[in-house]
Amino acid sequence: MRIKEHPILNFKEERKVIHFTFNNCPVTGYEGDTIASALHALGIKKLSESMNLKRPRGFYCAIGNCSSCRMIVDGEPNVKTCVTLLKEGMDVKVQSNKGEIYD
Repeated sequence: MRIKEHPILNFKEERKVIHFTFNNCPVTGYEGDTIASALHALGIKKLSESMNLKRPRGFYCAIGNCSSCRMIVDGEPNVKTCVTLLKEGMDVKVQSNKGEIYD
């Protein structure tokens, strides 16, 4: 889901497409997206899970204050994807709350 038009904000007609992988699957986003916003726009809601009960965690605060969006990005665990801009060729994986890869 993406906002296409807005009464105040001006969206560019043509935005650069960014290619990256999510859990080893090729996906795309747009220049200026954060990792979490690109995944959310693709319909991917689970970004991490709670430590004890393994409950899914998703896009929550969007300002880097909570830990719901922590993922493994290019091999680095605990990256807050709601404030990390998407870059070409990134490798993004869901992780458990302990920083382990979740398959």
